[in-house]
Amino acid sequence: MRFPSSARGRIAIASYPFRDFIAGREEQVAGGKMELKEFAAHVGAKFNIKKIEPWSAHFRSLEKAYLEELRGAVAKAGGAIVNIAVDGEHCPYAADSAERKRAMAFSKEWIDVAAAIGSPSVRTNIPQAKDSKPDLERTAESLKRVAEYGAAKNVVVNLENDNSVSEDPYFLVKVIEKTNSKWLHALPDFGNTLAAHDDEYAYKGVDGMFGFAYNISHVKETEVGDGKDKIAHVDLAKTFGIAKRHGYKGYFSMEWDSPGDPYAGTAGLIEKTLKNLS
Repeated sequence: MRFPSSARGRIAIASYPFRDFIAGREEQVAGGKMELKEFAAHVGAKFNIKKIEPWSAHFRSLEKAYLEELRGAVAKAGGAIVNIAVDGEHCPYAADSAERKRAMAFSKEWIDVAAAIGSPSVRTNIPQAKDSKPDLERTAESLKRVAEYGAAKNVVVNLENDNSVSEDPYFLVKVIEKTNSKWLHALPDFGNTLAAHDDEYAYKGVDGMFGFAYNISHVKETEVGDGKDKIAHVDLAKTFGIAKRHGYKGYFSMEWDSPGDPYAGTAGLIEKTLKNLS
């Protein structure tokens, strides 16, 4: 894919921070919540940003007609979808082979969705298994098949340092290296690992992730830890410096994931991102 040269053009808005404002699949269109198809126009008006990264839970349907409607609405707003953040419940490294097959099928389904709406990539998650600790061999074998499917559909598969156990950045780097596919890349999240580990561990992990990043990363300034008793504060200059050192040219998706107004938080992230990219 071709990346924009301007700093503002490299910024995207994730729909996840606005989860309380966007109707999910299980909700009725009531209570004033917007539809995902309205999000591109909405953030374009609010932030003057045309690129979006929708969250899987915000899709009302995966039927062809709905996906065509969503793609048309984004195009009408003059926007583009740069990645889909996909969350599922099945683990690709589970000892149970049937569970691994369910995980692969889930990821492949969302690759089909990405192809249908014109997204160049998906971020597929790696939930913890009920019957196994993270396993490099099984994870790599499962994701190799997913990446091969993505290649056939011209859709990149990304892995994010999200879950501190099953998506540890050092583990993900090993998985990507083991898989050895140009269709499997890293999605470095600025804050997730900081919320679970000390600074040295976290920044080295993010550095490793940016070594395999391609088209998408998540910008955060703060992140609340799993126990809710730790709030991690991201050194934005340091993290953007890591991205620059690796020659990263992809999108920076704004993901305000802290208490407070997501509109004010996102606006602040955009301003600071532009400053660091200038």
